[in-house]
Amino acid sequence: MLELMARGGMRISEVLKLTPADVFDQKLVLRNPKSGREHELVYIPRKLAERLKEYINNKHIYPDNRIFPITYVGARAMVRKVGRMVGITLRPHDLRRHAATYVSLSGIPIEIVSKVILRHANLSTTQRYLGKVTDIK
Repeated sequence: MLELMARGGMRISEVLKLTPADVFDQKLVLRNPKSGREHELVYIPRKLAERLKEYINNKHIYPDNRIFPITYVGARAMVRKVGRMVGITLRPHDLRRHAATYVSLSGIPIEIVSKVILRHANLSTTQRYLGKVTDIK
């Protein structure tokens, strides 16, 4: 769950709505996303896709059941607990911000970070996430 936020840039609400029927290898379909569209796509790294598929199979999760059947409050508490375990204050949205920062520092253009990874409608929203955006040479 945490890795989907930290590596896939997903919002906690998106992760909690996921079902096995939404998982297509490295592509996840978000139904009724925050944007108001019918659906959006999230692309995740291959290793993460493999771990997610293994988790679904090991837990015998039915296609239409939620992969992570916990509440928002429970998921938020889990993120905070993990943060305390490593000595930091951690909130769910920090993981999404991490995903954006990581790929941006890897040289991915901010337009791709904004539209594909974070799925923001406006580039200015992404720029607030990343602070002052500069080209890394």
